Amino acid sequence: MFSLFGWLSNDLAIDLGTANTLVYVKGKGIVLSEPSIVAVHKATNKVLAVGKEAKEMLGRTPGNIISIKPLKDGVIADFEMTERMLRYFIKKVHNRSHLLRPRIIICVPSGITPVEKKAVVDSGYQAGASEVHLMEEPMAAAIGAGLPVEEPSGNMIVDIGGGTTEVAVISLAGIVYSRSIRIAGNEMDEAIAQYIKRRHNLVIGERTAEMLKMKLGSAVALDEVETLEIKGRDLVVGLPKSIAVSDAELREALDETLSAIVEAVRVALERTPPELSADIVDKGIILAGGGSLIKKLDIRLREETGLPVTLAEDPLSCVVLGAGQVLDKLDLLHKVEIN
Repeated sequence: MFSLFGWLSNDLAIDLGTANTLVYVKGKGIVLSEPSIVAVHKATNKVLAVGKEAKEMLGRTPGNIISIKPLKDGVIADFEMTERMLRYFIKKVHNRSHLLRPRIIICVPSGITPVEKKAVVDSGYQAGASEVHLMEEPMAAAIGAGLPVEEPSGNMIVDIGGGTTEVAVISLAGIVYSRSIRIAGNEMDEAIAQYIKRRHNLVIGERTAEMLKMKLGSAVALDEVETLEIKGRDLVVGLPKSIAVSDAELREALDETLSAIVEAVRVALERTPPELSADIVDKGIILAGGGSLIKKLDIRLREETGLPVTLAEDPLSCVVLGAGQVLDKLDLLHKVEIN
């Protein structure tokens, strides 16, 4: 039951992402967007840094400090670290008395198992919430992208995050069909690192791979050739070395991952009821999530499906914005939350 005590506190919506965690405070909007990383001292198990500070340490820590990503493929891999990270973020945005415990909506992948659900709910309560509600990421992304989810018409959303890609068809505030594949931004980074290693005998860190993806990654040929100089360790001689990488090489590196995402969209379209398919032909597909920012991904999807494809207005924040809107609509929360 929604207590007055819970209502008085600043309710939160949290997009607990594999790559980034975003926090929305009721009445204030998005107040926090930080990497989902925790830096811990090995011997004492003391948390040294969380979020941006911890990401700065990635790949640069001495042996007694480890950087942990507590979420893998969109779900909790390390319960204790997730709880500590959540507690840190909640404390950071709730700069005030601990007497008021917030009501929290946490967004999770649609393919989440009952065990994974319990881990998310427990971590929310452990971090100081008075109530924890779970909401599927594609539903939150659709609301955040401004789709009319409560109407009796089909809306298709493709949310490409860090750990998972969620493809969903939504109608009447429910998910008619959803497919969650554990191929997304992190897989792209890994594919780039492996390609550079194979092609150039150069070992690069995950931060360099991510930077390459963001600056050079594309789904179809660009209008002009782009190159970028990167540094890494030469596998043959073991010394630092720099090389130039082109957008064509990045396309080759990302092709397999992007093909898997396109295939997931095709399968979803094949399994959508005919009436809703007709709506999708009119409205098209909406892209959300950080992975959707790969250059010209919308063009590749359009070519492969023959449907209009639109990038959401704020793809990185769609999920948390959608969950934030639901904080103000209790009737909608009852329809869209998962038990």
